[in-house]
Order: sequence, then structure tokens, then C-alpha cells
Amino acid sequence: MHNINWITVGLLVVSNFVMSYAWYGHLRTLSAAPLWKVVLLSWAIALFEYTFMIPANRLGSKTMSLQELKITQEVVSLLVFIPFSILVMKSPITWNYAAAAACILAAVFFIFRG
Repeated sequence: MHNINWITVGLLVVSNFVMSYAWYGHLRTLSAAPLWKVVLLSWAIALFEYTFMIPANRLGSKTMSLQELKITQEVVSLLVFIPFSILVMKSPITWNYAAAAACILAAVFFIFRG
């Protein structure tokens, strides 16, 4: 197994939380706002998110292959989205989400195996 850069993972966690809010948070907190305002706010949030994502990808590419970096990003996205969904969006997680998470974790095994 390759050496995962934990700074990359940390940057991805921050990036994914910020982007989850840009993509989904407005559904809960700004549902009455005009669409154009929500789009502009989401773009501003996404610009901020890139200050974490781009360094994460640059740093991660030094220790991981592109495929490893992408799968790491997907796992982090899932691990961030689950608590975001429960705590921020008040949306329950059901068995099919757990099954999908298991499939993504299986992808990690296949990408990082020797």
C-alpha cells in the first residue's frame, strides 16, 4: 500500500465539507432565495473550496497515482457527506447508502492493492 499523504486527506476533508454546503446546503438554508442569488453564493463558496482542493491535488499527486488520488477523494467525499447529510441536512441514512459506501470502500481496496 502506498504512503497516503495525510495533509492531502485533511485538505480534501475541508474541501468536501465546503463543497457539500455549496452543492446542497442552500436546499435547507436558502430555499426561499431567488435562484440567481443562490447560484452566485454557491460559486463564491466553490471558489473558496478550490483553495483547499487544488493544493490537495497537487500535494497528493506527489505520493499517489491519479487513480489513487481520485479514489481517495471519493472516499473522503463519502465520509464527509454522511455526517453533513445527517447533521446539516437532517436527512437519514438508510441501508442502501451503507451498501453504496461498502462498494466505494471495495474500490479503495482494488486501487491501493499491490
